[in-house]
Amino acid sequence: MADVIIAACDGAASPNPGPAAWAWVVAGPDGAVARWEAGPLGKATNNIAELTALLRLLEATDPDVPLEVRMDSTYAMRAVTDWLPGWRRRGWKNAAGKPVANQELVRSIDDRLAGREVRLVHVRAHQVGGDPYNAAADAAAAEAARTQNPAGTAHGSPLPTAEDTPTRAPAPKRRAGGKPGGGTLKAKYPGRCRCGKPYAAGTTIAKNDAGWGHVECAGG
Repeated sequence: MADVIIAACDGAASPNPGPAAWAWVVAGPDGAVARWEAGPLGKATNNIAELTALLRLLEATDPDVPLEVRMDSTYAMRAVTDWLPGWRRRGWKNAAGKPVANQELVRSIDDRLAGREVRLVHVRAHQVGGDPYNAAADAAAAEAARTQNPAGTAHGSPLPTAEDTPTRAPAPKRRAGGKPGGGTLKAKYPGRCRCGKPYAAGTTIAKNDAGWGHVECAGG
């Protein structure tokens, strides 16, 4: 059994509100994305998409294994870590005494957090050299919002990348020669290389066919 499940989730709505979707990814022992899922929501807000992404991830992972969730939504993260206990005490009313927005989703998340170890980690969105799992979830959510079609490992779908979603920040340019990993940069967040070994924030990393990792692993 894994010591901890490393995962990320994200939602997308463009415009906001507009065609929306949710997505999550789970890392495998080799550092690459092992499985993922994305689903359309029709017209919805970005907040609904973000909360739905977290809920679907909780539903899809083993509650007996600790879970680390990387996410870029300040709203969804604060809803769970800061505001939820107070909302629960007040009978799902906010500080102004009004019903909590998106209450059904928030209460479902609360139910699925009960009795399990879940750590939410906030990461910055759309960062070159940022968290690779959040980037993968972001790309998957954006693609599902655009197509309004479900996708994922169970559907046999290829995982979208940032290069597939032109509304996102472009990938860094490679050096002359075009070899995988030809461009290098400093990692803003810790991650895990496809070789299975982690790298720390500030490490020089390079692009490979599974994402980002050690420079020496880029061309193998």
